[in-house]
Amino acid sequence: MTDQSPRIVRGPLSEADITAVRELCARAERVDGVAPLAEQALLAVAGGADRHVFTEHGYANVVAARDGGAAMVEAVVDPDHRGRGEGRALVDAALTAAADVPGSQGPRVWAHGDLPAAAAVAARLDLVRARELLQLRRPTAEPLPDLTERDDVILRTYAGPADDAEILRVNNDAFSWHPEQGGWTQADVDERTASSWFDPAGLFLAFDAAAPETLLGFHWTKVHPAQVDAPALGEVYVVGVDSAAQGRGLGALLTLAGLHHLAGLGGLDEVELYVEGDNAAALNTYTGLGFTRYTADIAYRRA
Repeated sequence: MTDQSPRIVRGPLSEADITAVRELCARAERVDGVAPLAEQALLAVAGGADRHVFTEHGYANVVAARDGGAAMVEAVVDPDHRGRGEGRALVDAALTAAADVPGSQGPRVWAHGDLPAAAAVAARLDLVRARELLQLRRPTAEPLPDLTERDDVILRTYAGPADDAEILRVNNDAFSWHPEQGGWTQADVDERTASSWFDPAGLFLAFDAAAPETLLGFHWTKVHPAQVDAPALGEVYVVGVDSAAQGRGLGALLTLAGLHHLAGLGGLDEVELYVEGDNAAALNTYTGLGFTRYTADIAYRRA
């Protein structure tokens, strides 16, 4: 790489930069088989990132945590220009920029797919693993348990914005500990329900039969369209259960409802989901439904 210092951008990017970053991400995904930026970081390219960092052939962004916790860094280097130290310089500059974001603590950088190149960059920068996010998959052809009706639960799909307040309440209770999923606002719901992938028939809501206005839990499903080099893929996008309703088997019920829905769509060979590596309860639920480990995303931090 050249000796040119990384370029730091505070505030919105130009349309030319946004286009260039998206094209860079697409090239990297074709080569690596995994997207270099997660959904939140990719959305932040067009708006929402606290810092954007550019090297000659690389890009990274910094998104501050909503609760003042660890800022998240995600980075990508053009596959044709790797192995020359640019990834190390990019990540180092991004972590330094993240430390300067007001209110953030101990920035972390994500390595999606746990690729050897990313692990090598982390080793050169003396970074240590701080978090493991597992990707699990199951084939849709594998039989599912029957979805049985329950007297204590009303299970239905999304009926429109009138459901949003309860979805937000349960989401922010269930994920109060989560650095990305917690702290949602109406804008987060609106952004997703306006997305091209959103299908109201694929958002399942479980209400308390004894108090029909009270949401107990939900399951957003998602379908990733087929690409030139990859078939369509279903996803257990988010499953959340109110902490007051834990222990009633709602996570398994909602997950199963979504899996039956995805299997019934046709054209999907597999379904994926993401789960924290230390979430034993969720892992037990998902492995019991036939999910197995596919890959992992690793969050690194400075030692």
